[in-house]
Amino acid sequence: MHVMKKVNPLNRKVHHGKTPAGKSRAPNFVKLAQELAVIGSSFYARGWVLGTSGNFSAVVSREPLRLAITSTGLDKGNLNSAHFLEMDADSKIIRGKGKPSAEALLHLAIARSREAGAVLHTHSVWSTVLSGAHAAEGGVALEGYEMLKGLEGVRTHEHREWLPILENSQDMAGLSQVVSKTLGERPGIHGFLLRGHGLYTWGANLEEAKRHVEILEFLMEVVVRSGPSAKIS
Repeated sequence: MHVMKKVNPLNRKVHHGKTPAGKSRAPNFVKLAQELAVIGSSFYARGWVLGTSGNFSAVVSREPLRLAITSTGLDKGNLNSAHFLEMDADSKIIRGKGKPSAEALLHLAIARSREAGAVLHTHSVWSTVLSGAHAAEGGVALEGYEMLKGLEGVRTHEHREWLPILENSQDMAGLSQVVSKTLGERPGIHGFLLRGHGLYTWGANLEEAKRHVEILEFLMEVVVRSGPSAKIS
């Protein structure tokens, strides 16, 4: 006679919404690629990623780490989902045609260091001018602006936001280590500048990362246009 074993409900494994190892709860690659294409086109229209400048990524899965990222050398004003690649933690292509920017290593460094869901990189006039003008100080402090409250976790215009300025380099492996070190030393920052290059920022998801770009680009434009009267230190 077969006897069925009773199962104590208290011993059942409950995942409480967590996904088993190796599975992803993140939106799928195609959806992310479509959303990134829309964001890229809007940034182009604002003059933040002219020519083939800028690159964007979003996390497809955390374990194993997979990113949807722009293929290199593209006009960001004409992006569509086919222009995005899926890349693994070693920057190897899993799907898509083309190759990622050399700066893909920086996206990976930020995704790991910040556990970011998205990383966005712009090449605006304002970030280029500001990063050159304040490189000697190692960064720019933004303080007293109401728009600072658009940054995640910031509740007052009295917040002091530090934007580190890092020296640009063609050695992306070395630069990615500098980025990781900077993020480790300054856990509260929302972005950084590469000298003569542009802005990197991130967010828990694409919506948050996009908002951070808009806030920081606004503030950088204010600082450059205001000249000596700007609230910086």
